[in-house]
Amino acid sequence: MEDNKLQPTAEAEFEQIMRTYGTRILRLVTFFVKDRVLAEDITQDVFVKVYRNLPQFRGESHIQTWIYRIAVNECKGYLRSWSFRNMFPRSQVDTDGFDSVEQVVLEHAERDQLVQEVLKLPTTYRQVIALHYYADLRIEEIARVLGVTEGTVRTRLHRARQKLKQNLTAQEGLGWT
Repeated sequence: MEDNKLQPTAEAEFEQIMRTYGTRILRLVTFFVKDRVLAEDITQDVFVKVYRNLPQFRGESHIQTWIYRIAVNECKGYLRSWSFRNMFPRSQVDTDGFDSVEQVVLEHAERDQLVQEVLKLPTTYRQVIALHYYADLRIEEIARVLGVTEGTVRTRLHRARQKLKQNLTAQEGLGWT
């Protein structure tokens, strides 16, 4: 007798990916670009690329690593783009009181001193901090996502931690004067 198990359609597989990774990717992208509305646009672009390229995904890495790599590349592309360098940050524009629970949580997190200092880091340091501590990826996964060696990831993490420590120490000193 033939095995009559139904294989999931590409659409069903994509819907499962969206349910599993949608919020995580949105948060990660928001952390990189520092703007919720822009992050939603970039996240949409990420999942359009995932959908288009899902049939070509070979499974050589975990699907999460593949999706995170697409997200990081989209963020890098935006941060290098002409429009980013030549426009006012969208975060300075009033968003007409968009008050979702996620928005409130993100606003509270942005007020946290450590988060503010991480956001001030250069992109290469911010990426490894976000992927390691926020997305909870291991060094080898971060290396695959960013397309660099594990040694490079370790160096960037070390330097990012040093920079954060310097900045936080300097701010503590300023607070007492």
